[in-house]
Amino acid sequence: MTTHGPQPADVLRFWFEEASPHQWFAKDPAFDALVRDRFLGLTRAAIAGELSPWGEDPERGLALVLLLDQFPRQIWRDTARAFAGDAQALALSRKGVANGWVAAEREAERRQFWLMPQMHSEELAVQEAALPLFERFTDQRTVDFARRHRDIIARFGRFPHRNALLGRTSTPEELAFLQTPGSGF
Repeated sequence: MTTHGPQPADVLRFWFEEASPHQWFAKDPAFDALVRDRFLGLTRAAIAGELSPWGEDPERGLALVLLLDQFPRQIWRDTARAFAGDAQALALSRKGVANGWVAAEREAERRQFWLMPQMHSEELAVQEAALPLFERFTDQRTVDFARRHRDIIARFGRFPHRNALLGRTSTPEELAFLQTPGSGF
């Protein structure tokens, strides 16, 4: 990848300074379009492994986590591609914990996004190991969301919300769960 185009600092500035916390988690077509317009090419490059050197230090690593975990959810919302970077993001999140990058991060919001790929995992062992990290490094609201995600994986072994997008058949129990108020994230 050439040095032309967005760089890690551009990704971090956009996410943590230009975007608001409300935009991070709201379903907002205008924000999705903004992420797509500014970062589609870079997100594709990240998923293709072309930006793997960014994962060698904490600053660039966090930008790569965002490109692999958060940006696909905006760019390809409501499609299977929204999860295309999850495995790479999870590996990098775990590396960030193991290397002490998460612990060394001073800003809680940045620690939260370092850990988010673990909350998005459909592996119960990952969810269980992540809860103490969320408790140590994030705020109570984020911990509560992490627990809800873990509870869903413990109950179903997957996120039923993803079934239709991923071509999975939902069980009757999953369908009933999806109809209950508050079942969404």
